[in-house]
Amino acid sequence: MAKGYWLTIYGSVSDPARLAEYSARATPAIEAGGGRIIARGAAVRTYEGRGNERTVLIEFASVQQAIAVYESPRYQEAAKLLRGAVEREVRIVEGVA
Repeated sequence: MAKGYWLTIYGSVSDPARLAEYSARATPAIEAGGGRIIARGAAVRTYEGRGNERTVLIEFASVQQAIAVYESPRYQEAAKLLRGAVEREVRIVEGVA
């Protein structure tokens, strides 16, 4: 079974305090669901597209596990903190075997 990867790209952050509060709540929810944060922070360099504030890459044992954690009540409660505080894209992709 291929691993699942959850990729979040933040286009803008208008409320860093709410982002920090989200991170403090979301990280334990993600880790409890089997997620492992592989990379997190500002892009070193952006070659195509708009610049971004922050990128996060999380690895899961499977795509189904990544989806289950994203859709879980615990994670969604944390995600509510971001409404109006950030602009971001979240994608879940299957790893290459």
